[in-house]
Amino acid sequence: MRLSTRLVVLAAAALATTAVTTAPASAGQRPDPTTDVRIIGFNDLHGNLEPPSGSGGRVVQSDGTTVDAGGAAYLATHVKQLRSQVKNSFVVSAGDNIGASPLTSALFHDEPTIDFLNMLGVSASVVGNHEFDEGYKELQRMQFGGCHPTDGCQFQKTFDGAKFPFLGSNVYFTNGLPALLPFTVKFEGGVPVGVIGATLKDLPSVVTPEAIKGLKFGDEVEAINRTANLLDYFGVKAQIVLMHQGDGTEVEGPNDCKLRPGPAAAIAAAVTPKVDAFFTGHSHQQYNCVINDPAGQPRPVIQGSSFGRLLSVVDLKISLKTRDVVRSQTKAFNEIVTRTVTPDPAVAALVADAKTKSAPIANKQVGTITADLPAAGNAAGESPLGDVIADAQLAGTQSNSAVVAITNPGGIRADLTYKSSSNGEGDGVVTYGEAFTVQPFSNIMQTITLTGANLKNVLEQQWTAAGTKILQISSSLHYSYSAGAPIGSRVSDITVNGTPVDPAATFRVSVNNFLAAGGDGFTEFTKGTNLSGGPVDLDALVAYLGAHPNLAPPAADRITRLP
Repeated sequence: MRLSTRLVVLAAAALATTAVTTAPASAGQRPDPTTDVRIIGFNDLHGNLEPPSGSGGRVVQSDGTTVDAGGAAYLATHVKQLRSQVKNSFVVSAGDNIGASPLTSALFHDEPTIDFLNMLGVSASVVGNHEFDEGYKELQRMQFGGCHPTDGCQFQKTFDGAKFPFLGSNVYFTNGLPALLPFTVKFEGGVPVGVIGATLKDLPSVVTPEAIKGLKFGDEVEAINRTANLLDYFGVKAQIVLMHQGDGTEVEGPNDCKLRPGPAAAIAAAVTPKVDAFFTGHSHQQYNCVINDPAGQPRPVIQGSSFGRLLSVVDLKISLKTRDVVRSQTKAFNEIVTRTVTPDPAVAALVADAKTKSAPIANKQVGTITADLPAAGNAAGESPLGDVIADAQLAGTQSNSAVVAITNPGGIRADLTYKSSSNGEGDGVVTYGEAFTVQPFSNIMQTITLTGANLKNVLEQQWTAAGTKILQISSSLHYSYSAGAPIGSRVSDITVNGTPVDPAATFRVSVNNFLAAGGDGFTEFTKGTNLSGGPVDLDALVAYLGAHPNLAPPAADRITRLP
């Protein structure tokens, strides 16, 4: 059976079952009886089975203090504790469970992470952009199982796939047919709860074109409303959305709400009142907000950071008469996945197995550093680790006559820490596994020719109405920008190897294939000519670390921020 046909059959079966079991209760004189349903969510796990290191393994609280958090075995314990408190409970994910994963998971095409999610009892997940990292066919394999077509089954002898559906109400084939199930229905406490999945409509801008060939992504609000109306027609009144879209925040604790204006809040404010809660993802932020629906009724919009550091909990009280949520009694909170609880033994064994099997590759030393190389940028947006990666990419493409290298901040997934995550000692050793965690995408370096005008336009595209993405640049490139100037006119004083850039001059610029295709909105790169291939970005970083032992953080002097 073709997948699209299977999706239609499964959706029809779910709705038919719902229609039979959700007939309205007869009216009575007593107050409506209710049932409590707890929904436990997480987002952007990215295969972090082991406790993540550096800043990626801490949660910042409202007072600025931090708590070590994350790790699959600890997360499983917290989930069990939360489920034990409310009889009718289920677990969901807001996407990016896999992809951009540490070597412990990625070496086995994220099969260990899917096994973990099955053990966790996940009931549904929306697809994030990283679910498409290896393409739609690989996503199908994650769903339905089977060994990898090239590498076979390396983690276990067989791979059965996910026991939960990957949802995407706004994911279609180019012929308009649905490519994924739009929803699933959970029955808890005698009532159905509809779970709708929607991913970001701009997903094509954050993945390589080849990964989503044959697919298209529609408007989130339209898809959610269409699906919510369908569920409502069949008697499913309690509804939640798993949305792989999120907003930025001011510095805040897990249960604060200091959102910067963004797409998630706009979607939440526009979607039909039939939806009762939103679990969001993608932006890796922590927030617990209440946003009124178009009818003026409050509903939670919540996100739990990333890497399994937080669990987002929404407690619904549902009327057994109307089968709908009593909005005024909804409660939501983010719980920190502390490492002070007893790790779940079964999950700990799974993680240990993955760690053991990946160890011969992961533990190989590839370099040494003299201090932490954090991924976070300074006030100007320049990052010590970003500097090193860009320098590595320039060094790795010298045969292409490259004079500048530029990399995207979203491709840098973790810090490199002086205190080794493998042995907990301050030895400055960088292992292959640690380097892989930083650069897990296997993007291919490409060198293109840009004019000086193109180069300036690229730098201007770092600021858009939707937000800011500061590119990381090699030491050969310097520039200033005025934060208060209009978008499109912020960049000045661009030099390459100390020489002011002539708009008409040409430069050989190395970027990864994601940026070369215009990823992250940097469409100016697509105007590049004379493309030459280069090494995989991770290989360039490993080679650079090997050639520069005791590497120190570079001076942060490449980007100057002006008022």
